[in-house]
Amino acid sequence: MEIYIIIPIICAVIVVIYTWRIINWVWLRPKKLEKILRAQGFNGNSYKLLHGDLKEMTKAIQEANSKPLNLSDDILPRSVPYTYQLVQKYGIKTFQWVGPTLQVFIMDPQLTKEVLSKNYQYPKPEPHPQSKYLFSGILNYEGDKWAKQRKLLNPAFHMEKLKLMLPAFYLSCMDTINKWENLVASSKGVCELDVWPHLQKLTADAISRTAFGSNYVEGRKIFELLREQTELIVVAFRSLYIPGMRFLPTKMNRRIKEIAKKIDVSITDVINKRIKAMKVGEARTDDLLGILLEPNLKPIEDRRNKTSAMSIHEIIQECKLFYFAGQETTSTLLVWTMVLLGKHPEWQERAREEVVQKFGYEKPGLEDLNQLKIVTMILYEVLRLYPPAPGIDRRTAKEMKLGNLTLPAGVHIHLPFMLLHHDLELWGADAKEFNPERFSEGVLKATKGNGSFFAFSAGPRICIGQNFALLEAKMALATILQRFSFELSPSYAHAPYNMLNLHPQHGAHFILRKV
Repeated sequence: MEIYIIIPIICAVIVVIYTWRIINWVWLRPKKLEKILRAQGFNGNSYKLLHGDLKEMTKAIQEANSKPLNLSDDILPRSVPYTYQLVQKYGIKTFQWVGPTLQVFIMDPQLTKEVLSKNYQYPKPEPHPQSKYLFSGILNYEGDKWAKQRKLLNPAFHMEKLKLMLPAFYLSCMDTINKWENLVASSKGVCELDVWPHLQKLTADAISRTAFGSNYVEGRKIFELLREQTELIVVAFRSLYIPGMRFLPTKMNRRIKEIAKKIDVSITDVINKRIKAMKVGEARTDDLLGILLEPNLKPIEDRRNKTSAMSIHEIIQECKLFYFAGQETTSTLLVWTMVLLGKHPEWQERAREEVVQKFGYEKPGLEDLNQLKIVTMILYEVLRLYPPAPGIDRRTAKEMKLGNLTLPAGVHIHLPFMLLHHDLELWGADAKEFNPERFSEGVLKATKGNGSFFAFSAGPRICIGQNFALLEAKMALATILQRFSFELSPSYAHAPYNMLNLHPQHGAHFILRKV
């Protein structure tokens, strides 16, 4: 057969194959999955070609963010508006469409724990192509790669290592406290202040000191870039993504790549400085960066095996993730804790009395912080009402049996932690109210054995930095309570909104007074 006949045939076959794949992706497969889920009692909007529910989702978020709430802890309609609307409309067996991807809501805590405990059977979804420009590393790894990375990182979060971080936590807290004291003193003992940017700087400083041995000044550029990158990536997450779109030279795409490059250069500079100092014995090796780099500095023949060290690229990704996740989790926990204690002054006074009784106005140690029962109860209740991550996603790599459900391959599973944390059946009639007393006998008793508390997720992939975040939050809250009383300012607007973590959209304005 002549070549001029073969080439058109090959081209025609290729066109047919790719046309079939596109039709299957945007229509046939979604409709098939929808039919399977409806047969099992799930409900949701009918699939719309390509967009799914994205337009309605975007509209719900825009409307929710357009006005603040009354000062209430019933934040679901604003923080997770579309998820909340679907569950109100269709009940707990609900699905939604993220473009052509079917996403099933699992609202049963036991099934949620099963999904999270079987991380090999329910892996994370393929990350959004733009997300790699914000964070990667252990957060996105799966299987053996994840297990290896987790093993390498675990030593940095052992309690004996966290104990060594307390002086750095204290220095970061006192930097913020001193600024507040100066502001209060210059305002004759009373000062109105938006504490949100101050708490972000505090936790950013703490991460820089404890993880990388630098202070906030050196890490400031990284945090400012990460903040802008987060805003851009959130916009990308909520938009329809068509394969290849990230390569288009749009203004947003160019800026995302530009920021990512600057962040990598900054972190690489930190790493290079540390390697140089470690080689001559002038740098610590017991912080996060030191632990990650130490295997790389050993002679090849002294390494137990070639998998005991990370590549420099892997180290950069872990540093980037820790910069983002470590700072975000603790700053949001602290700001919502202050909001709730400003709203409930009786609990603020109880916490202050406990702090002063345990260690007066002195610098607290690890044992002191671990004995703060009331403070711990308060932090758990804040994490219940205002979890850092309102929910997470998993997927089925193959057909899976989950309880009495049969989930086909390719379905995404949404675990809406915030909805579970506010569920009246799971937590009682006061589920939407601030009541730290429910944690007076621990988490197990508070959940009545149903395991419905997912502040740091659960299972093998539970947040590696949860003890770090809680210890830092206790230190920060204790030092604030030692020196200030605070109440919400009349200018405070209650507006929690989802920026990957739960942020106060209009800041957090307080009236501070010296104790």
